[in-house]
Amino acid sequence: MEEQQYQQNHKAWNTGTYSAWSQRFGTPAEAADKLRSAPEKRLGKALDYMGSVAGKKIINLMGSGGNKAVALALLGAEVTVADFSEENKRYALELAEAADVPLHYVVADVLHLPQETVTGDFDVVFMEFGILHYFTDLVPLFEVVRSLLGPGGRLVLQDFHPVSTKLISSRGTTANIRKHKVDGDYFDTSLTETEISFYKFLPDNSRQPEVQKVKLRHWNLGEIVTAVASAGLFLKLLEELPNLSSDVFDKGIPKTFTLVAEKL
Repeated sequence: MEEQQYQQNHKAWNTGTYSAWSQRFGTPAEAADKLRSAPEKRLGKALDYMGSVAGKKIINLMGSGGNKAVALALLGAEVTVADFSEENKRYALELAEAADVPLHYVVADVLHLPQETVTGDFDVVFMEFGILHYFTDLVPLFEVVRSLLGPGGRLVLQDFHPVSTKLISSRGTTANIRKHKVDGDYFDTSLTETEISFYKFLPDNSRQPEVQKVKLRHWNLGEIVTAVASAGLFLKLLEELPNLSSDVFDKGIPKTFTLVAEKL
């Protein structure tokens, strides 16, 4: 990331994050109770591409508050999270403690991980939803992924589909049908400034609009796939998915995608 962009995003992710996750998921103890009852549900379709995770060594890059990481740990995986937010670390470690599972949390820029983390023996690198847009060049990111994986190791990446993030805007509903408008530029490469993703979960007295804004670069699908291949990873699957939360809304429009790649 450009230095100015990095500093702005870093500050935003270290201002109010713990409060936001407590508001959204409950206290770490409350969230742990929910995770223990159904860890597979928290992971969703990503688990289909990991197989049985028991005994596997997994790193969750930019794993935020640790919900997915703790779910993996509950299923028997040895899990590391790498993220640059101290507040995320606090929530994640309290969540893991409440769930009674081990969790290793590395606070670092994922492009400059500590040498002791880059062991080259992870079975899975897991990345999910709202990560890629924090980078102005994807190839170095996927080169880090490759350096983390052992031979035959697998990248499982889930993110929002570029058609929905770059091209189409959606508003309201009429007769259970969401209104869509093609008003974006699929090939736009500029940075955009927006409120951080957890802003709406913050208590009113914690909101600082001038601080909690991030600069993002939205990528199209061709750019993402090319970056994965350029980093020396072997593409195994690219699945485009509709909105899985509804049978009606967003029908016919890709909302998310899953990409699976391996290190030979």
